[in-house]
Amino acid sequence: MSPKNHKTSANRATPDTTGESRVNRRSFVQMAGAVGGAGVIGVAGAGPTSSQHALQATPAPEDVPEPTEVRMPPWAEEPQPGPAIPPHIPPWMTEWGPYPSEYGTRSPFERHVVRLPGDTSSRTPLADLHGTMTPNSLFFERHHAGIPNIDPAEHRLMIHGMVDRPTIFTVDDIKRFPATSVIHFHECSGNSGSEWTEESIAPTVQAGFGLLSQTEWTGVPLKTVLDEVGVDPDATWMLAEGADAAAMDRSIPIEKAMDDALLAYAMNGEALRPAQGYPLRLVLPGWEGNAQIKWLRRLELGDAPWQTREETSKYTDLMPDGSARQFTFVMECKSVITNPSGGQTISGHGFHEISGLAWSGRGRITRVEVSVDGGETWEDAQLQEPILPMALTRFRFPWEWTGQAARLQSRATDETGYVQPTIQQLVEVRGIHSNYHMNGIKTWAVAESGEVTSAWG
Repeated sequence: MSPKNHKTSANRATPDTTGESRVNRRSFVQMAGAVGGAGVIGVAGAGPTSSQHALQATPAPEDVPEPTEVRMPPWAEEPQPGPAIPPHIPPWMTEWGPYPSEYGTRSPFERHVVRLPGDTSSRTPLADLHGTMTPNSLFFERHHAGIPNIDPAEHRLMIHGMVDRPTIFTVDDIKRFPATSVIHFHECSGNSGSEWTEESIAPTVQAGFGLLSQTEWTGVPLKTVLDEVGVDPDATWMLAEGADAAAMDRSIPIEKAMDDALLAYAMNGEALRPAQGYPLRLVLPGWEGNAQIKWLRRLELGDAPWQTREETSKYTDLMPDGSARQFTFVMECKSVITNPSGGQTISGHGFHEISGLAWSGRGRITRVEVSVDGGETWEDAQLQEPILPMALTRFRFPWEWTGQAARLQSRATDETGYVQPTIQQLVEVRGIHSNYHMNGIKTWAVAESGEVTSAWG
């Protein structure tokens, strides 16, 4: 029998156990004009129906009998309104989209997710991000004299001072050393500096906490290069200097330089962005951002700190008695709820997930607790893997909102046992005259309307 005349029961509508007709897929396509719920016959102005696409792709035998009864799915009986809602065919299914491009772009519907720029910094939109990694284009910025336009072929790194072999390296020289990739958070020491007083608190998590990002850095361990030049055993400090117009510089203890410091030339798989230190920068995991010199051009080894402007009049912590804490490099254990947070509105009663970020410059996060009553009671949140040292950890907490006013807080603990303090505890010890190293517990107030606003204490 020829294929044209071959007929089987699979091509016919057959009764099921309830006496209703059962239709095979091809017969149903012919009858209902739908595959996977994408369209129905008779939808006006919706473009080609899925039955037309299906019949073009898979021709049916000419002599297949039409079924006499078909059990139509609910969506076919009651079409949803709107040109892009099933069973209608959305316009983007009726024409070719853009062709591949040289460099990827995001959806135009995500254009609202941007950094918050200022004169010398821009802040990461933490509430709009997912997971823990920050896209390069949304990584926060902090500059002291703008962004230099450096030709990597002309850039050099000079290492001198108390070393056996003073050396000038090209960028290509640095890239010839064995490389490594590490994931770490990066935070400005002034991040959340507005939280010291109730009058100065920021309205959103981006405005208050957006000087925080995370990336995968790729580069050469600084120890590898220092071993190459030979460090004098009496050297205890290292001056790092950048190639921007401010010649930004900081004194770094040699212990950190020989531990986990990195000469980075890439982030998240591509070359550093100019705003992040292209073509070469210093990375000091867990330490304040200003010490991690961008556009790195010089390392000088010595036996004492250089007492530069950026570590005397700037980036010191003024205490209540008039003294100043100096070289407070480590960013202490900290957390913040990113959703829901200031500027958002909770849409309806019932289940909502509270989510945020926790991090510590001293190691891994071991616990995050969440309170919905302003710190009266606490419950453990779930920590999302991977939990890495000196890296952002995403936490999640299920919450049933009943429509009552609430005060949301998070409290982090790191592997040293350090527990994130309240703002009042910090103020009691350090006063309110410092703008740096604020790691107090942040509060978001939820009104009965669902509006979320920034709160203090």
